[in-house]
Amino acid sequence: MKYTAPLLALALLTAAFCPAPRAVHCQVPCGVYGDSARITMMLEDATTIEKGMNTIRDLEGADAKNYNQIVRWVTTKDEHATHIQETVAAYWLTQRIKAPAAGADEAARAKYLGQLELMHGLTVAAMKCKQTTDTTHVQSLRKLTEAFAGTYFSEEDLAHMRGHHK
Repeated sequence: MKYTAPLLALALLTAAFCPAPRAVHCQVPCGVYGDSARITMMLEDATTIEKGMNTIRDLEGADAKNYNQIVRWVTTKDEHATHIQETVAAYWLTQRIKAPAAGADEAARAKYLGQLELMHGLTVAAMKCKQTTDTTHVQSLRKLTEAFAGTYFSEEDLAHMRGHHK
């Protein structure tokens, strides 16, 4: 019984400071994928990160500091950057980007390597968004997301997606 209080305290701290994982998509072969929805979510995450960065800078410059709101926006900004990293790792890299088969042509291999490079760039840009309030990293997130979409979707799909983002 003497360990009950410390264990309860540890459980409460864990619950308070370790956010619940966000589901990206199941990793069973269900065949139900929302590839364009994932791109949209990543762009929405980038917009939230940018708003957080701008709000943090505004709050830091205010005469009366509101540290509670600064902490909340830092947390929000970081959560959305983490969501991008999780989407890249658990959705795109694990389930959707496929290595070319042995003996595939050079174009297929180049496309695959290009997609991997873009995904790596996205995770690094998301990391940099966590470290700073420099919105150039958000612009990198958007450019890399759009560049990846250009390698993944057909021109018809891209036109349809762009129609939704006007």
